[in-house]
Amino acid sequence: MSAENRPRTPRNPAAAQPRTAADPEQEHARAAYRVERDPLGDVRVPRDAYYGAQTQRAVENFPISGLRSPAEIVTATVMIKRAAARANGALGRLDRGVAGAIVAAADEILAGALRDQFVVDVYQAGAGTSHNMNTNEVLANRAAELLGGARGEYTRVHPNDHVNMGQSTNDVYPTATRLALLLMLPDLLEAARELADALGDKSRAFARVLKTGRTHLQDAVPITLGQEFSGYAANVAHAATELETNASSLHELNLGSTAVGTGLNAGEDFTSRAISTLARETKLAVYAARNRFRVTQSMGDALAYSGALRRLAVEVGKVASDLRLLSMGPRAGIAEIQLPPVQPGSSIMPGKVNPSVPEMVNQVCFQVIGCDAAILAAADAGQLELNVMMPVIAWNALHATAILRQAMRVFAARCVRGIEADEDRCRELLDRSTAVATALSPYIGYAATAEIAKLSVETGRPIRDLVLERGLVPPDRLDEILSPEAMTSPGVPGQDRHETRTPTRARDRGADHRGTRRPRAAHASVSAAGSRPARRSGSGSVAAARPDHGRARDRRRQRGR
Repeated sequence: MSAENRPRTPRNPAAAQPRTAADPEQEHARAAYRVERDPLGDVRVPRDAYYGAQTQRAVENFPISGLRSPAEIVTATVMIKRAAARANGALGRLDRGVAGAIVAAADEILAGALRDQFVVDVYQAGAGTSHNMNTNEVLANRAAELLGGARGEYTRVHPNDHVNMGQSTNDVYPTATRLALLLMLPDLLEAARELADALGDKSRAFARVLKTGRTHLQDAVPITLGQEFSGYAANVAHAATELETNASSLHELNLGSTAVGTGLNAGEDFTSRAISTLARETKLAVYAARNRFRVTQSMGDALAYSGALRRLAVEVGKVASDLRLLSMGPRAGIAEIQLPPVQPGSSIMPGKVNPSVPEMVNQVCFQVIGCDAAILAAADAGQLELNVMMPVIAWNALHATAILRQAMRVFAARCVRGIEADEDRCRELLDRSTAVATALSPYIGYAATAEIAKLSVETGRPIRDLVLERGLVPPDRLDEILSPEAMTSPGVPGQDRHETRTPTRARDRGADHRGTRRPRAAHASVSAAGSRPARRSGSGSVAAARPDHGRARDRRRQRGR
């Protein structure tokens, strides 16, 4: 074969391949992505994305739950970045044009734009670095566009150098968590107050409804339905007050502490300016941490908040459980109250109606308790200068806050407000109870009273008949002693038929859950604040409860006479 006819070996073997039509999928892939570089190398990022390489790595590394950073955390983090840009711009550390573009981009996000660009899973690398960089990249790319640049260039606005200037994830994420919880707190407390008010209204409406008390799920001495509901109202209100108190420590921010609390690359001027800006824009009384190392190392403040939230959930859940018990029926249960029907209760039993709202409330309360358990474990996992488990703490605290808030609102509006008492049923069960025998103890002694109660249970005969049969109490006194209404007041029923007793309904009317803040001494018998019960003087009259020093003063006066 002549030399000119020999096939030539091309320098580039690929060039010898016959040309074919371009692969549409490959062309689409090239058009759909841009290539960015971070310290670990090249990363393909969706071309239209406002986030960048580090966010994309987080998306690929943590495809865990499909749950993204809570909207409240996104809002709080963007507010921090905006405050930081303003502070750095005012201090001359950041070009004013760049600072203005970052602020403008933040304003857009806070107005609702670009929310779909916050794509990191809630279960992510420790400390919330992925979320912080997600925020930095979105703001940098949008700010660059506002300055005439393109996404992914990072020459005009850089995620780390400009957006994250003077900050670290280790002070940004804890600050964002605190701000997010504080911004949610007013609605949560209002929901608790709505529920407490609804329960308090029912307490007053049911003030005259006598019923059997129950302890250990067994018959106990009489109580009014109003007194029972006054306890519910007071417990919810008291737990809400404790929550508000515990949340106060969240106002202390470690922004400006940077990585370990020393404030490296931030400075006191930056800290004071950024935090004062946050205070003004959020209308929260936030302030710089007195000890930045405490707030950076520990998530104890979030744990205290969560513990108080758990306590509120326990109180609300107890009310829901009690309402389910008291409404049990309609024919074969306690059935002292009726809950408003909200939906059919069974797919197989026609006409069945369940306590659907209280059941929902119980489930929410269980979840809140579970969230607190996760927060406790995460708060316990802090090591040395930092607790890196902040993302799971933030998500659980915010989730628990949101669901308990909504559950309390639904509970008040769709259940408690519509509760009705079955007074006849309450009286029927009360009349059948042997616990009224307790009022006989001051007259015939504990042992004799126990024997009467036991005999009543065994024979089915009324307590009154058994007492009269044995001549244990004069007939003209017995009805007064065994009066269920008298048993709902402090003191010994029948001890003085001429004494002045405060009517049960008047006392119940005064029992107010708001007494957890300002106890009403005039309603000591059923005060939500747990005031001392009234006592009896030696003559048998009812005297208002007084502290011990008042009694000592009375004794001194008597000796002086």
